Amino acid sequence: MIEANALTRRYGPVTAVDRLSFTVRPGRVTGFLGPNGAGKSTTLRMILGLTAPTSGTVTVGGRPFRDRPRGLRHVGALLDAHEVHGGRTARAHLAALAHGNGLPSRRVEEVLGTVGLAAAAARRIGGFSLGMKQRLGIAAALLGDPPVLLFDEPLNGLDPEGVRWVRGLFRSLAAEGRTVLVSSHLMGEMEHTADDLLVVGRGRIVAAEPLTVFAARGGGTTVAVRTPDPSALADALRAEPGAAFREAGDGTLTVTGVNAERVGDLAHAHRVRLHALTARTASLEEVFLALTAERVEFGATAPSRSGPEALVESLPEPGREESAR
Repeated sequence: MIEANALTRRYGPVTAVDRLSFTVRPGRVTGFLGPNGAGKSTTLRMILGLTAPTSGTVTVGGRPFRDRPRGLRHVGALLDAHEVHGGRTARAHLAALAHGNGLPSRRVEEVLGTVGLAAAAARRIGGFSLGMKQRLGIAAALLGDPPVLLFDEPLNGLDPEGVRWVRGLFRSLAAEGRTVLVSSHLMGEMEHTADDLLVVGRGRIVAAEPLTVFAARGGGTTVAVRTPDPSALADALRAEPGAAFREAGDGTLTVTGVNAERVGDLAHAHRVRLHALTARTASLEEVFLALTAERVEFGATAPSRSGPEALVESLPEPGREESAR
């Protein structure tokens, strides 16, 4: 288990991590999410004792990680796949880590096989692709068979087969009772993997909850309806309790607060012809973007509003969704 209490890190006038308090529990995959610059990597480095907190505490299994000798037996981590000596072979790299942590040499071949690099064990790391380096970093994290595992952006550079394999690996590690914390800035990476989410923005907690609870933040179903008489349908919706809508210039209305069946019934009752009626639920990525929009560190445009209204406004116009794919 990982526990943080008011964890803070400042660099001069910049607060990278601002009083984070959270618990990452064993037996579950926890997605650590936030925009670039949100403080995720700094937090991971503080967990591992590589960066000292300005204030606050963080423990792994009830103790600061830096107090544990032979750390790979307690925590395995992949922070940066490029932080390896390019002149070494994959086998030599892992053998050095095993020796320094008092691990049996057989573990080197075992983890190379686990991550699919057995055939490349004698190759120099400098010739590896990013995906191969990610696999090697995962092998290093698994080397000590630790109960706690941390991964920072582990899917970068992996092909679709590799992504599917990594997701399955995380699930199996959690099923063994391990604590698995996976950092990413992309909600889609965690949607089919995480049990819990820890979402940060500009160093502060935005959400800390199970994935199912986070998904419910989407605000329900949005109905897109296209009609040759949008003003008549708009009048009907204004009189409907709980209904809200916005109009586009092509006869399309995006409706919230009522379901598709009710929109259809209203159109029928007011003799409004419909050319299209579709319902959709906001994706987890849309929920994530809405919650973190105002906490993006580097944005090319002004931040959008957060909350259900921002979700509605971010939905694609009907008829354009398919063409955008």
